[in-house]
Amino acid sequence: MPVPFKQIDFGPTKTSKTVHTDGTIRVRLEQPLGIYPEKLTEKLVYWAQATPDRTFLARRNEAGEWIRYSYGQTLQAVRAIAQYLLNQNLGPDDTLVILSENSLEHALLALAAIHVGIPYSPISPPYSLLSKDLGRLQHCLECMTPKVIFVQDRRIYQQALALAKSLFPEVVIISAEPGSETNFEELLQTQPTEAVDQAFANVCPDTVAKILFTSGSTGLPKGVINTQQMWCANLQQITQVFPFMAAEPPVMIDWLPWNHTFGSNHNLGLALYNGGALYIDDGKPTPAGIETTVRNLREISPTVYFNVPKGFEMLIPYFEREPELRQTFFRRLNMLFYAGASLSQPIWNRWEELAIETIGERIPIITGLGCTESGPSAMFANWGGSFSGLLGVPVAGMEVKLVPDGDKLEARYKAPNVTPGYWRNEEASQKAFDEEGFYRTGDAVKFLDENNPDKGLIFDGRIAEDFKLSTGTWVNVGLLKAKIIATGSPIVQDVVIAGLDRDYVGVLLFLNADACRKLATLTSEVPTLDVFQHATITDFINSLLIKLNQTAKGTSERVERAIVALEPPSIDLGEITDKGSLNQRAILKYRASLVEELYQPNLNGSFPEAVVFREALTPKS
Repeated sequence: MPVPFKQIDFGPTKTSKTVHTDGTIRVRLEQPLGIYPEKLTEKLVYWAQATPDRTFLARRNEAGEWIRYSYGQTLQAVRAIAQYLLNQNLGPDDTLVILSENSLEHALLALAAIHVGIPYSPISPPYSLLSKDLGRLQHCLECMTPKVIFVQDRRIYQQALALAKSLFPEVVIISAEPGSETNFEELLQTQPTEAVDQAFANVCPDTVAKILFTSGSTGLPKGVINTQQMWCANLQQITQVFPFMAAEPPVMIDWLPWNHTFGSNHNLGLALYNGGALYIDDGKPTPAGIETTVRNLREISPTVYFNVPKGFEMLIPYFEREPELRQTFFRRLNMLFYAGASLSQPIWNRWEELAIETIGERIPIITGLGCTESGPSAMFANWGGSFSGLLGVPVAGMEVKLVPDGDKLEARYKAPNVTPGYWRNEEASQKAFDEEGFYRTGDAVKFLDENNPDKGLIFDGRIAEDFKLSTGTWVNVGLLKAKIIATGSPIVQDVVIAGLDRDYVGVLLFLNADACRKLATLTSEVPTLDVFQHATITDFINSLLIKLNQTAKGTSERVERAIVALEPPSIDLGEITDKGSLNQRAILKYRASLVEELYQPNLNGSFPEAVVFREALTPKS
């Protein structure tokens, strides 16, 4: 008998499906969307009155001690900061920009802006800290035209602030550092007046709460408008999917960045909406950051845990070595949730095994589908026994229209949680919606069971990424990519598929340096380029291609050649997003020379089954 899942209260999944004569299909959840507040900080006011002493936010200070803000303290701080912003003559037509990682100050300032209807934008830290030309940061700043900018640390963001001052000489710079021109403590000491209450009263569902920049597949970042209604409606939808969060306020320990919809709208929002606690994790899934995450997980027992697939993968060795860490983690855990990319089935299976070894039952592993434009959640597979790639059913109040595109179905959304458009970009806004007002996601999906829509939808790739070989055969990029990563894990970190109008499929592989070192038994002193070119890694990739092709059902699934990309993707060229996912189109554009290598015959004109080319590349703009 299979090991049972922990009994969790999930929302209903009964759907209705309508097929139209033009081939479109409409799917929606039969459960209606419940009542939700007009503005997000209504929940802050409510919890500050109902549970004023309950921890809402916490973060370690430099001494390693947890600094906590209760709901009562948070509302008090938010009202003071809101008054300061009003004193600077900021209103609904002005903007505020945050250049900072997750922090208590970041959260308080954001909530204050939301409370009185001042649009704010948390701009991706890599645009300031990793970019060589600051081009994307400049684009975002020029789009926002801020009156106020907050930075956690002026020294780290020195170049970014210099750029901002050159663009907007009158901008007010606020910092959390002592001795700054405008210190965050000044904001906290401001005495709130009736002006705060009046501004709060004027906030309505259509008021812009914030702007989240997303790069998409091409061009410069676009600012997705997030209204108060979007955010509140989506939090109500998610809570109906996971009613156990309303029954027991969630406890989260989370690193996911607030310039993304997953970390901010979803995770921070769910904590506030349901009166829960969010402990800010200053770690991340990198060799340096994972130790910080593990330290926090040794102390905090979450009721839900959110991460990206890479984060779940990097935690496994620690959980295998430390029984006490596992006990603390699983003690009251109700759900594991991943997003941002596909979780490989081996990693999924190992987490189920760890739960069984620790508490004797399986913990549901959940995901869904959504995007920044849907605030973010559009559908969930909210039941135990799911599998990687299953997206589930629509959230309450969401109508999903499936539109034929070749041999695929594109998912389009209409619901109160869908954005009205892009900030100061009317052209992009118009292109984003169809003639009926449905948002065009570009995501392809299909039914797990055509006769039973309640079993959910499956991810079927991206409409724009798929292509035809010269034979006319379609290549499903999303599915092939997931198969390669799952088969090549943990060595293969990511992959880009090539082959448009070519005779066969070739791939560019991006490898995990730490996993390669472990496989080749190399120390950290060995340079990464040498690690990637080690004979053991070459043998692994040759074997990978052979293994993939043994199960290929045709040329669309057969990988003839692979190249290991020795240089990391460039954020300035848009090859990688700041959340770590690759931009397929940009990689193919800027690494065209590598793509050509995939299709050059050997001297004798033959094309062996498994050939690995190694090419370093300096991408050119």
